[in-house]
Amino acid sequence: MRSVRSPFFLFLLLGWMCVSGCTTTTEISSEYDSMVHAPNRPGDVRVKVSLRNRAVYVMEGDRALLVTAVAIGKPETPTPTGHFRVFRKDATKRSNTYGFHVRGSEIHKGERRKTPSGYRYVGYPMPYWVEFKSGYGFHAGSVWPTPRSHGCLRLHANVAPKFFAIVPNNAPIHIAHSQPEDSTIGRNLKRPTDYDDPDPPGWFMISDAALKDIRGMQLRR
Repeated sequence: MRSVRSPFFLFLLLGWMCVSGCTTTTEISSEYDSMVHAPNRPGDVRVKVSLRNRAVYVMEGDRALLVTAVAIGKPETPTPTGHFRVFRKDATKRSNTYGFHVRGSEIHKGERRKTPSGYRYVGYPMPYWVEFKSGYGFHAGSVWPTPRSHGCLRLHANVAPKFFAIVPNNAPIHIAHSQPEDSTIGRNLKRPTDYDDPDPPGWFMISDAALKDIRGMQLRR
């Protein structure tokens, strides 16, 4: 299979490395990563998600472009199943629901709808957002081995920029209990072990840097 060599794709990846690597606000806390291949025909890219195997398969025909572990929704806030399409991408997305209440140097975790008087709300960082259903999307976050999210699909911080780069708008998304690839390319899928690492301090999480240098960060939303 062809590795990532197209100038445009290299530009995307090198651009991400520069943005995230030129500042040293965090350290890489995990060696977890997933190999990625550039699509020959971006219009043929499709994404398959297996909830049982907690795996994402980015495919171009029968060719796997990216195979990686994913965190899925909790039973009370499940990840939706069915057929969808990517309709919005935002590399600097913040949550509209969960985040921080900020007043001067005071920073407290909280929900937007419960923001106290005199405080401003700053959403939790959800970089490399790829939305497929209103309020649901893929984004960088902690990839727990058990259902953990509010329904979104979290990709490891080292992988999310790659997924964002190769999955175009309007790409079909199929989310199901299982996928045929579970017994082949997803059978011995490597998984992150840094899911329980603590978040950076609040002042960092509300800053623009939290959306630029995400290496080593395991965002919990």
